[in-house]
Amino acid sequence: MSTMVSNLELIRRVPLFSMLTAPQAEAIAAAVIKRRYKRGEAIVEQGKQSNALAILLTGRARVVTTDARGREVILATLHPGDYVGEMSLIDSEPHSATVRTEVQTDVLVVGRPEFARCLPENSSMAYAVMKGLVQRLRHADRKIESLALMDVYGRVARTLLESAVPDREGNTVIRDKVSRQDLAKMVGASREMVSRVMKDLEERGYIETRADGSMWVKDRLNTLG
Repeated sequence: MSTMVSNLELIRRVPLFSMLTAPQAEAIAAAVIKRRYKRGEAIVEQGKQSNALAILLTGRARVVTTDARGREVILATLHPGDYVGEMSLIDSEPHSATVRTEVQTDVLVVGRPEFARCLPENSSMAYAVMKGLVQRLRHADRKIESLALMDVYGRVARTLLESAVPDREGNTVIRDKVSRQDLAKMVGASREMVSRVMKDLEERGYIETRADGSMWVKDRLNTLG
């Protein structure tokens, strides 16, 4: 019984559940599972389904989405009281992003049946509107992801162009080795993100690292910067 009471107290502290009726709150409290995630663990993974709602009780997590090329964008940081997985429970689609803990994080997990009890009936207009909103939100997340990536590409391109000078053959080059760490600080992105952008730029022929360690910055990079 003590576990039930403590779970009920936890449920009442979560803003998402503040409007539940007493029977709904008790049903959820009886079914929730408390789970502890270590730093760097995934609570949900992009492209997969967990069939559960996860509410942060303590700690912090990062919402990250990755495109087909493996390029990563941070969409949001989650704090206690925030939750993930609700979109998949509403429209039955896989998760649109990965949520990874930044520190040790305690989570309250609510399964699909318990979550469904708190929703309007499937046949109601409210449920149809809710599904429509989730689809719009997924579409908006994809737009944010592509815009953020384009912005990092543009900032990296501009910084490389500003660092480059003409050589004897008339090519635009950066003579010193380009530090990914320094570049990341200059453009305000993570080192991992900048490394992926640089790799992609090289593969697509915008830049070329030469035998002497210098970098040839092709004229077409201007189109990105």
